[in-house]
Parts: sequence; C-alpha cells; structure tokens
Amino acid sequence: MKNVLLVILGLIILASGTFFVLNSKSQATEDTNKKVLVAYFSVTGNTKQVAQHLANAINADIYEIKPKVLYTKEDLDWTNENSRTSVEKNAPNFRPEMSEDDFSPSNYHTIFLGFPIWWGKAPTIVNTFLENYDFSDKKIILFATSGGSGLGGAVEHLKKSVSNSTEIKEGKLFNNHPTKDELKKWADSIL
Repeated sequence: MKNVLLVILGLIILASGTFFVLNSKSQATEDTNKKVLVAYFSVTGNTKQVAQHLANAINADIYEIKPKVLYTKEDLDWTNENSRTSVEKNAPNFRPEMSEDDFSPSNYHTIFLGFPIWWGKAPTIVNTFLENYDFSDKKIILFATSGGSGLGGAVEHLKKSVSNSTEIKEGKLFNNHPTKDELKKWADSIL
C-alpha cells in the first residue's frame, strides 16, 4: 500500500512538472508574439538613423541588412546607367548577396522594415532579405527614406518575396529627421 501511495504521489509530481513546462512554453510563445524587430538597409546612413531612433523609441531589437559587397558612392550614381544600382534596377530579379549571419525572424511577430527608396521601390537587397528567411505569419510594416520619391510600388514589389501568410503594410516615408517621440507616436498608431 505504501508503494502504491508513493507511485501515485510520484505521478502527481510528474504531472505537475509537465503542466509547469507546458505553461512555460505557452508563456514563451506569447512573449515571442509580442516581440518587435526593426530591420533596415542603409548605405548613406539616413535610414540607419531613423531605424535606430525607431528601435529606441519602441524598445525593439534592431537588425542591419548587410550586403556581401558594400555599396560605394559610385554604385549609387543614378545618372550613370552602368552604376551598380542602375544595373540592379534594370534587372528586377537580381538579388545581391547578403553577408553571412545567424539571424532568425522566428523570435518576432512584427517587423518594421526600413530602406531608402530607389526608383520608387525598395533596393533589391531587401528582396534578398525577405527571400532568405521565413516570414510566414509575420506582420511587416515598411518605412523608408528618400530625397524625393514616395513609397511607390514598394509594397506590391516586396509581396512577391514572401509567403501569402505574410502581411506587408505600407508604413511611412521619412524625408526629414523624425524625433524619437514622433516615431513612437507613429509606431504606436499601427501596432
């Protein structure tokens, strides 16, 4: 009888431990669903500055999309049809390689994705980023910097690089230097 009671007590403790582990996993999943990431691509530093201020304003993690071969000033010369960015614009299926890293979007539910506008779209390295990782069931909110262009067809262009379950939302274009408070107010209005 004593052994039977010990076995029953052991099963109760084991069941309680299993319940605790299940609850811990549930909490971890819930926390992951609330995590926010600010990912960005920047060459001149304008988008980087907005991304850093945004990440600080909303207490989000930050990730820089880095090309394997860095862009130079000459690469950005939009008046030269042989510049790197002009060649990439004319080959919309071209995907610049990214530098190696250990990034995983699985820890995030919402991603703010920032980039400069090049010819009314995101640079093709942003497509590389979206195609290199699984963003299924994630919400991606775009933001961009530009000297004069609007967001143009960025949303439709980038939707081709993610699964149907990924939600890409047009966010905001920043032509000036927004304050941390302005960025927080904007982010809070769409989160």
